[in-house]
Amino acid sequence: MSRDSVKNAGTAATVAVAPRAPLNVARRPDPVTEPPVVRWILTAVALLFLALFLVVPLAAVFYQALNKGLGFYLESLADPDALSAIKLTVITAAIAVPLNLVFGLVASWCIAKFEFRGKALLTTLIDLPFSVSPVISGLIYVLMFGAQGWFGPWLQDHNVQIIFAVPGIVMATIFVTFPFVARELIPLMQAQGNDEEEAAHVLGASGWQIFRRVTLPNVKWGLLYGVILCNARAMGEFGAVSVVSGHIRGQTDTMPLHVEILYNEYNFSAAFAVASVLALLALVTLGLKLLAERHMSAELSAARDVPAYAGPVTPAANPTSATPATSASHTTQATHAPQQHPLKQGEL
Repeated sequence: MSRDSVKNAGTAATVAVAPRAPLNVARRPDPVTEPPVVRWILTAVALLFLALFLVVPLAAVFYQALNKGLGFYLESLADPDALSAIKLTVITAAIAVPLNLVFGLVASWCIAKFEFRGKALLTTLIDLPFSVSPVISGLIYVLMFGAQGWFGPWLQDHNVQIIFAVPGIVMATIFVTFPFVARELIPLMQAQGNDEEEAAHVLGASGWQIFRRVTLPNVKWGLLYGVILCNARAMGEFGAVSVVSGHIRGQTDTMPLHVEILYNEYNFSAAFAVASVLALLALVTLGLKLLAERHMSAELSAARDVPAYAGPVTPAANPTSATPATSASHTTQATHAPQQHPLKQGEL
């Protein structure tokens, strides 16, 4: 049989085999999708719940704050005791948040990037403030640093006052807020893995360079998210601060404590005026939280989707003699090959 006859026979066989027509199979309904009536009912219940327990109380705060006019509202905020409470709240947050930022960053880096003895214990201790009542945490500081506490006599002999003073308020605030930064960074760092840090180490980067130029940029939005939550809790903390402050008006009262004092004195408009400042801070915090949460979710998705580095694609030894099938195979491999790590020798 000649070559032309074989070629014609193959062409005829190719033409003879017709593609199979697609089957018109009825598409099954998605069992997860609920009927429209059920979805509308669930949505209405959720919106009603949010309106009753979130929107209406928030609107009531601003309504009561402005009930006697804008002049009385501004006068209530300009009161010396109110200004002192606002100042103390800002000072407490300005001290507690940076300290918790440093602790959370270091603790999350150690837990996510290294294996060491006591790692599980450290992780458990970070969650301790979530399981202990803030009032109990404040009472612990009173029992330690109060006049009848463990260190009370020594502090009195050296004229150092912690309880019923600013140091006690700052310490109690640090205790109830230190898990927030660490708890946001640990899952993010664990999802990103250690590949980039190991690549930077191989390229000659020092530990500080790896942390500053590799680890920190990858977790910046998660860090911001934790700082926002930490700041919101620091400014709104009531239980622990109430125990250690002593309620000295104009000296150790934060904004939540000042709101309680005004409300107990039946000065409702002034109490709601100070409370509206906390509500405005909560709204700003919510907006920043949503922004940071969006970026953090994108970073988590990117960290889970990045493939491991498999090295550069080796080209064929003789490109001119390569067959079309081999060239197509190399083209496909080059297209789907993972990108080379962005760090280069001498960059760090």
